[in-house]
Amino acid sequence: MIYGHGDDLYRYEGLVKANFSSNIYQHADLEALKRHLAGRLDIIGNYPEPAPLSLEKAIADEQGVSEDEVTVTNGATEAIYIIAAAIARRYGADGATNIIRRPTFSEYADACRANGLRVVYGDGLCAGRKVHWTCNPNNPTGSVVPASGLLRTADGNTDDLFVVDQSYEHYTTEPAIADREAASRGNVILLHSMTKRFCVPGLRLGYAVANRETSQRLKSLRHPWSVNALAIEAGLFMIGNKISVIPALDGYLAEARRLRAGLESINGVNVLDTATNFMLASISGGDAAQLKEFLAVRHGLLIRDASNFNGLDKSYFRVAAQSPEENDMLVAAIKEFVSTSNDI
Repeated sequence: MIYGHGDDLYRYEGLVKANFSSNIYQHADLEALKRHLAGRLDIIGNYPEPAPLSLEKAIADEQGVSEDEVTVTNGATEAIYIIAAAIARRYGADGATNIIRRPTFSEYADACRANGLRVVYGDGLCAGRKVHWTCNPNNPTGSVVPASGLLRTADGNTDDLFVVDQSYEHYTTEPAIADREAASRGNVILLHSMTKRFCVPGLRLGYAVANRETSQRLKSLRHPWSVNALAIEAGLFMIGNKISVIPALDGYLAEARRLRAGLESINGVNVLDTATNFMLASISGGDAAQLKEFLAVRHGLLIRDASNFNGLDKSYFRVAAQSPEENDMLVAAIKEFVSTSNDI
């Protein structure tokens, strides 16, 4: 899906004052990174590394694995498509069933279908070899499957492949699978998003961790120069300097719970429980697309219309907690929309 994701600011140029549509913190302090990159702009005059080996080594050193077990990609999304291509090459179109629970990130199914793979939505109760795609924490719900349970399931089903996307691992206090735990197994691929960790979606940085054999397959399918020079430099700087830009989670998640309570207080708005900074909500009898336009045009607030997630209807929308002032603005504006809709 090229269009239809969150953070579509380009559609509302000059209108948006507060962005709730992307599951990242919008007020990250990136000044140190900006200064560093500004002093390194000369690198855009040359090709980057054909494969981002320097960043793979930095990540491997940080996570306690080998660089042969790390595959850096142009965002986690490129890793998803590479994994799907690797599955198609290894098992063929009919050699495995790709199990995808819903609602979840659309690119898993899109990548599988782009490579001619069979996709089944559900809990995996089917015969034959299976590939289980799990977003954990899950987008758009914010729910978390216990990491220990995922590993036990993988260990009990060694003929199956388990792709676990931990892009939002830095936005929850729930335990995550460690890279070394994935690298030590032959049937687990772990995805990470440096985009989310460092709040730099414009730079596109992600990586996959798996054992050496699997990682070699992934690396062989990565296009040359797929990760640009500034992205590599940013990753090296952020990791090398141990920079953290996400607020302290205890306070940030408490603010997310306060936002959830505020939304729940609105008549007709229902919000799913979440273990993260973002949450999935629905408006009874309402239209999320209309709500999104109302909030953007009337109030300069951007939310994610979640109706295009497989399994959801037109009433669903998703928001990520921001500053207390912005969260209060959002709750008040949605109350206004509901009140106006009820008056019609």
